[in-house]
Amino acid sequence: MESCRRVTPGTLLRLLAFLLLSSRTARSEEDREGLWDAWGPWSECSRTCGGGASYSLRRCLSSKSCEGRNIRYRTCSNVDCPPEAGDFRAQQCSAHNDVKHHGQFYEWLPVSNDPDNPCSLKCQAKGTSLVVELAPKVLDGTRCYTESLDMCISGLCQIVGCDHQLGSTIKEDNCGVCNGDGSTCRLVRGQYKSQLSATKLDDTVVAIPYGSRHIRLVLKGPDHLYLETKTLQGTKGENSLSSTGNFLVDNSTVDFQKLPDKEILRMAGPLTADFIIKIRDSGPADSTVQFIFYQPIIHRWRETDFFPCSATCGGGYQLTSAECYDLRSSRVVADQYCHYYPENIKPKPKLQECNLDPCPASDGYKQIMPYDLYHPLPRWEATPWTACSSSCGGGIQSRAVSCVEEDIQGHVTSVEEWKCMYTPKMPTVQPCNIFDCPKWLAQEWSPCTVTCGQGLRYRVVLCIDHRGMHTGGCSAKTKPHIKEECIIPTPCYKPKEKLPVEAKLPWFKQAQELEEGAAVSEEPS
Repeated sequence: MESCRRVTPGTLLRLLAFLLLSSRTARSEEDREGLWDAWGPWSECSRTCGGGASYSLRRCLSSKSCEGRNIRYRTCSNVDCPPEAGDFRAQQCSAHNDVKHHGQFYEWLPVSNDPDNPCSLKCQAKGTSLVVELAPKVLDGTRCYTESLDMCISGLCQIVGCDHQLGSTIKEDNCGVCNGDGSTCRLVRGQYKSQLSATKLDDTVVAIPYGSRHIRLVLKGPDHLYLETKTLQGTKGENSLSSTGNFLVDNSTVDFQKLPDKEILRMAGPLTADFIIKIRDSGPADSTVQFIFYQPIIHRWRETDFFPCSATCGGGYQLTSAECYDLRSSRVVADQYCHYYPENIKPKPKLQECNLDPCPASDGYKQIMPYDLYHPLPRWEATPWTACSSSCGGGIQSRAVSCVEEDIQGHVTSVEEWKCMYTPKMPTVQPCNIFDCPKWLAQEWSPCTVTCGQGLRYRVVLCIDHRGMHTGGCSAKTKPHIKEECIIPTPCYKPKEKLPVEAKLPWFKQAQELEEGAAVSEEPS
């Protein structure tokens, strides 16, 4: 029997130390080598919205100093603040409004984008040129610059990518897509020259649609800019820009500068409404406006999946198509919406072979060749147009359009329409006979048939078509009358007849012949 060995006090202490260390939470290799304790829990976020910072601490277990950091940070609360929350730096400045500065109270406004020390709290007394550093450090999570996601942490500006991660260098493209390639928007730039007059006191410069970004307009001249807006809910608004400053218009921030010889308008976006930029006449000279912005492409072509195979065995083919997709409503719309954007290139249909296994009844393997090498692709085929539904005044005519396939022997058969969707389908309805219908045209009245008393007068009434030619086709019900009574105020000395005297030739004969000719009412072809 093996004898027990005595445990010395030194061995016991070493054993306890080993158990203590091994019971701690798992650490990285670097931590074990540096004898760091495990990272502690994350602190509460410095902000509730708009992007803040949280920290975690650890302690050094060694009697000597440990290599590395004892604090680490991460971003948190990466959700947009409501518009009424205001600017975070401005909130920190306004917190000093009830503290006297050199014996006087001030209303403090933020001084942003300080290139020397962006993480100090510099504020300007409202209505004065007094700028004071009210704190050496802004609160963690404060933006270093207004147009950047970089944030101040412990008084130092830390890089933040569009993925809201500290140290990340990933940026948004001009369309606002994180790590995007710029394909979801289009650059719009142009110049407008005012054409105002005494009767035209305002004019539209450009319409900037919902979702646009990086808007910049520069007006040079005596006129003034003003805005009209329309939200997606249909609410309309108007805003006159009269002084330099930042304004909130329909939840979009507008930065406006009014200078002696020009006006500058900037909006970072994305716009939360459609903005109509207008100018108002304020001087005799003309003004010019240069503008540039990125407009979102809200309709994109989307390639469909492959349609079912044309054959279940023995070798067939299948095609893809393209459909126009509305990015805002997430639904398929008519192709014309995608044609509005020249940047949108409709994907060409793809063709691939499928179901290449030989059919069970076949006694051998069927060699498959590319479909378009041994007979043409399916195609649209149309019947002749039907007769027009109306002989004049605009009608419609139709035809049948079907997808057909031609086999190796040249036999043409109808197939499912999806096989032809790689090319546009021919129209099945079109307008026809859009010219005006024939109408009656009355000539001047003839002289009265008598020189005194009561007589008759006549006129020629013709049926005229859209070319000005005398034709048939006019409705007999709407024909103006060709004769009427007339009275000559000169009294007759020896009236012989009480009834009106009928017209003598040639008036009576001419009117009678034309009226008989009008009885032929053939429809024009």
